[in-house]
Amino acid sequence: MEGRMPKNENTKMIVTYLILVFVISSIFYYLIPANGGIESGGGAWVLPLMWTPAVAAFLTCLFNKEKISTLGWGIGKPIYYLIAYFAPIIYAGLTYSVIWVAGLGGVDISIFGSNPIAIVINSLTIGLLPSLFLALGEEIGWRGLLVPRLAQSLSFRNIALLSGVIWGIWHIPVIVIGGYSSGTPTWYAVLCFLFLIIGVSFLFAWLRLKSGSLWPAVLLHAIHNTFIQSILDGITIDYGITKFFTTEFGSGLAMMGLILGTVFWLFGKAQKNDTMST
Repeated sequence: MEGRMPKNENTKMIVTYLILVFVISSIFYYLIPANGGIESGGGAWVLPLMWTPAVAAFLTCLFNKEKISTLGWGIGKPIYYLIAYFAPIIYAGLTYSVIWVAGLGGVDISIFGSNPIAIVINSLTIGLLPSLFLALGEEIGWRGLLVPRLAQSLSFRNIALLSGVIWGIWHIPVIVIGGYSSGTPTWYAVLCFLFLIIGVSFLFAWLRLKSGSLWPAVLLHAIHNTFIQSILDGITIDYGITKFFTTEFGSGLAMMGLILGTVFWLFGKAQKNDTMST
């Protein structure tokens, strides 16, 4: 377990991080909609926004005289990478399969041309590199710094819940004014997204604490984004109501988030924080 610090110092570090991440992010909350949103010129500011959690984490360590090595750069055991890689494929694949079978949306793999399997394999291997880079920017902050610090004083349930709520709130400005949505009513998109994000945060926190490394969380984040946004959303046919069930802003993945949250809350509950690597 990474070294514990006095409770007041640990709290100071968490508060410093949260202030920094939201203050710095506010720059991009302005620039993205001011330049037409994510789908237009504002998309150029998505990369720096996604690296804001990392910048805030590095500055927090600097201001609190904490070593950056405490952010979880170790490799960890291979099993956690297998879980990180296949978990999104399973939970997202099941969700979309139910939607297709129920007739809430169609499926058409012709978008990938004559060799869709090769396209999918490439997207989830070599093509994953850009997504890994973007995910790293977030994970250095959320799981590299925030989760282990919360683990020094909270139960696993509260670690996952609080980190998930903060992570979800951080996305809300981009959903509300930045065009990061599927076209459903804003209140609906925000609600579904929060259920998903908070739910998967239990899996993210469990991986981080069990593995002692931020890298499985980075892989999980990248696979989640790529498999859902680039593959499943791409082959799904919109029947008019489909967007209310698909994407990260639909009820399908929101309900899956509840399931994941429950399952990994039970996994985390079965182990004391001091027996988990952080």
